[in-house]
Amino acid sequence: MMQKMIFLLFALTATLSAYSQSVPDTLHVQPQKLKLHHAEPLYLDLIRDLGARKGEKELNFGMGIEDYKKYNSYSGFVEYEFAPADRLGVEVEIPFRFFQRVDGVSTTAMPQNRIEGVKLATQYTFLVSNKYQTSMAVGYIQEFEFSSFSTIDHQGKFLEGTLYNPIFIVAKRWTPAIHTLLYTGPVFEQHFTNNRVHTLAQVNANLHYVFPGSGNFVGLETNMEFSENKPSVIFRPQIKLKISDGVAIGCLAGIPARSSERGLSIMTRLIWEP
Repeated sequence: MMQKMIFLLFALTATLSAYSQSVPDTLHVQPQKLKLHHAEPLYLDLIRDLGARKGEKELNFGMGIEDYKKYNSYSGFVEYEFAPADRLGVEVEIPFRFFQRVDGVSTTAMPQNRIEGVKLATQYTFLVSNKYQTSMAVGYIQEFEFSSFSTIDHQGKFLEGTLYNPIFIVAKRWTPAIHTLLYTGPVFEQHFTNNRVHTLAQVNANLHYVFPGSGNFVGLETNMEFSENKPSVIFRPQIKLKISDGVAIGCLAGIPARSSERGLSIMTRLIWEP
């Protein structure tokens, strides 16, 4: 099933790529070269800019802390993205996470420290409309989940599972300053221990105000997950500041709609475009 879904997604991407090159200039202005600037969310960022041009690349470093009531989670990541062809983005990311108890009780249930895995992702922008100031893209993320350091040491078990995540993205500039973006798709998490597949749906809605001529913005990213368990909604107010040519820093907070298990979080992202 998963293999068929992945095959269909890539077939759709190829079809849309061919279609976008054949659409007349009344819809696309220089189809493979037109690129609209859209504000990119800082927590669940894009695999590459929508309408990316060949040769573009970006390196990101991130750090964050999250309150889980009885323990804290310290996370980070290294992420490299590049465009091997016009409108096509590829990304490699290595996230990691460490945990620390805050109540001093050794029996408190707490996840174990780990390098979370390796994320491999691709994204293709199949529509860039100057007339409607809109870009659309499809993509796919494959994440290999590593076992905790303790499990690797004691059991020699390196991989814990994998995630399959096809995505759809649509972004629109309502004015030069007001930008919206929707990032959505199902997530299938396969656990190798019992081979069960856990399914959820992600919906990430974004609204940003971009300061003209600067690339700086303020905005709100809303991360929503829906599964057989209760839905999760986290609001992430954020700001991005350009500190030099090719270097920017993003800062954001995480505010859960329901705080029974999770508290506030903060994260910073350093963005370098060499």
